[in-house]
Amino acid sequence: MNDHARGAVATAVPRHVAIVMDGNGRWARKRFMPRVYGHKVGVDTLVRIVQACSERGIEYLSVFAFSSENWKRPSEEVSGLMNLVLVAVSKYRAKLAGEGVRIRIVGDRGAVSDKLRAAWEDAERLTAHNTRITLSVAFNYGGRWDVVQACRRIVEAGLSTAHIDEDVLGRHMAMSYAPDPDLFIRTGGEVRISNFMLWQTAYSELFFTDCLWPDFDAAELDAALAAYALRDRRFGEVKDGAPMLSSTLGG
Repeated sequence: MNDHARGAVATAVPRHVAIVMDGNGRWARKRFMPRVYGHKVGVDTLVRIVQACSERGIEYLSVFAFSSENWKRPSEEVSGLMNLVLVAVSKYRAKLAGEGVRIRIVGDRGAVSDKLRAAWEDAERLTAHNTRITLSVAFNYGGRWDVVQACRRIVEAGLSTAHIDEDVLGRHMAMSYAPDPDLFIRTGGEVRISNFMLWQTAYSELFFTDCLWPDFDAAELDAALAAYALRDRRFGEVKDGAPMLSSTLGG
């Protein structure tokens, strides 16, 4: 990273970073290990990245841990993931709480076990008063599901169509407590959003990297932050008579 990029990181830190943590299975396969092992190492990576984001002044980190489509994966992998999440919550809950991290689980909780749901609720209660950084873990989540559940909540609230606008819909989204992501990162070499925070990423800067998630570290994070700092965010504004696109691709 050159001096200009380092300076940019220091002066243009995003409030909210969203990450699709992709590549765990491929990382494990390269090492002749089961896919669940890659997910386990990926959890350790997440804990380190939470700390790195906090140290850089990022206020919100949202990660895509398990999509509503991931239920289609082999049952052995899904079962392993559920057990891993339960173990990870127990292992890291106190550590994250002590570092000022607020944990929030986002998604449809109806399909997970009572034991896992109770563990999530306990982690949320334990960290509810922390303010250093908010970690949102999207589990059994999908961007389209989020829009649908927001619409249902609006209907249940009895609002008339005359009172429904973007602000109202936004207030009923699952992550309404957080500002929209400034920076969207996807690891693993795929170049798509994959149904993560579709509503909220309308004007996010996009950064794609070939780095597999277990290998993602502070240096990779800084590369993404440097790219973000050099972007000219115009949110569709017009400059010199021509519309400007708010996001470009990096990595």
